[in-house]
Amino acid sequence: MAKGYRPVDRDQQFLMPESMRDWLPASDPVWLVIGVVAGLDTTRLHAQRRTGGAGRAGYDPDMLLTLLVWAWASGVRSSRVIERLCQRDVAYRIICAGDAPDHVTISRFRADTAQVVQDLFTQVLALCARMGMGQLGVVAVDSVKIASNASLAANRTADGLAKAAAEQAQIDVRARALAAAAAAEHAATDAAEDAMYGPSRHGDELPEELVDPRSRAARIAQALEELTADSAARSAERDGIAERQQDREQRQQQRKQAKLDAYRRQRADRGSAPVGKPPTEIRIEVLTENLAAAQARQQAKIDRYLAGGCVGRAPLPLERNAKVNRIKAALDRAIAEAGAREQAQTAAAARAAARRGGEPRRNITDPQSRMMPLRGGGWLQGYNCQAATSSDGLIIATSVGNNPSDAPAFATILDKATAAATLIDAHRRDDSEAPAGIGVVLADAGYLSIDNLTEPGPDRLIAVGKSRDLAVAAREEPTTGPPPPEATPIEAMAHRLRTPEGHALYKQRSHIAETPFAHAKHNLGFRRFTSRGINRAAAEFSFHALVHNLFKAIGTAALAPAAS
Repeated sequence: MAKGYRPVDRDQQFLMPESMRDWLPASDPVWLVIGVVAGLDTTRLHAQRRTGGAGRAGYDPDMLLTLLVWAWASGVRSSRVIERLCQRDVAYRIICAGDAPDHVTISRFRADTAQVVQDLFTQVLALCARMGMGQLGVVAVDSVKIASNASLAANRTADGLAKAAAEQAQIDVRARALAAAAAAEHAATDAAEDAMYGPSRHGDELPEELVDPRSRAARIAQALEELTADSAARSAERDGIAERQQDREQRQQQRKQAKLDAYRRQRADRGSAPVGKPPTEIRIEVLTENLAAAQARQQAKIDRYLAGGCVGRAPLPLERNAKVNRIKAALDRAIAEAGAREQAQTAAAARAAARRGGEPRRNITDPQSRMMPLRGGGWLQGYNCQAATSSDGLIIATSVGNNPSDAPAFATILDKATAAATLIDAHRRDDSEAPAGIGVVLADAGYLSIDNLTEPGPDRLIAVGKSRDLAVAAREEPTTGPPPPEATPIEAMAHRLRTPEGHALYKQRSHIAETPFAHAKHNLGFRRFTSRGINRAAAEFSFHALVHNLFKAIGTAALAPAAS
């Protein structure tokens, strides 16, 4: 039981410690982040700043970079929130040394940093390598869809873009007229004031962006230009797809007819009974013949009885005969099965045609972003981000594209991962016993293609199906040794994934590749880019990888904070 309550005296006066070093213990990670950023080569950041002029001194780029790194690691991306934390949070106050920058400065610095992020990412990766991180025996590649700073509702077709351009042109005309009228009114006022007070300086000119508001019109024009080029490419692609689809249908029909002919010949040969369930067309054909034969036999019995050639019970009519009804029911099921299959094929073809023939769209807010289908259903306006991760959780390479498919991005991320492996090997400690280069690259079925399987580079395991199907195949149809010499690249990969060694190796992919994305989305709240354009998105994703690697090193004690 408590003796009483502690006093709550908000008027009590305190003396803060004389040094900021006493505000937080030496073991706090903020000191380590400050030290790491201070050790980076930020020459390119400083080169973007202009000093030596009149006016107030600017903020140190190293301090602003440290602020962005710490804020990102805390899941904070709003410049206004960062400004507020610089006044309220002790760690943020230490980083900015009590001189809090405003949100405009933070936002502008973030935009300027995009040009040098890749260089900073490389330096942090080299630092992690010197600390013994970057285990390259197994590297996993995966992708994540991240929303752009644009809305799905801002997508327009070619007609919609043309209409938006026309509307914007009318807005521009009205804006120019208003700006001209305002400028004329200001000029008349200035002339009257000059006549009254004499010539003097005035600041009544309108800003350039108000006189000529072309920002939105420029984005619409860019979207129209990209859409025109894309429409021509899609038209040629659709023609090629239609031609290939026609060839596939012809080959399928030929194989189907050959199978039916072979089954009929086997059935006609009384010495060899057909094995297995017959095709639906054969079942309908056989059941139709059997039904006709059963009906004929039963009708013959009825005719003989009526003619007086038989004694005993009268034979049942056709509609009540058990054998006739059994064969008829089987025939109805076969016909229904064939109809359902044909209906499913027609619906699938219609869906495929709709996907191929869908009218292309472009976003007028971020023309370089694309509509991305999500695995659980629905769409996202954004980018497809790739990352290569080492077995100890270090993101060694990143790339950002606007193609929803992963396969075309594999060569790019593989080349970047190979270059990163060379960098890591060059910066390892002399006593490191880690083998040079990447041992094997793991990727899911989204990256499967013959080109990706045969692309020069490190050894790789690319799934040929879903993980559960691979597990079933490895358990029920295991293989050993090398694949058959005549196997295609995909068949050879399927053979390798069914071996105990290949399956055990591929099982490492999910926890290596997907853990960083789960941390980014669920722990850091990184689900949307704060800027627009593919280059800015790529820089932001690289910055995330930089922060991820730095705090991975801190979390694994490779860069352990000093003990208090």
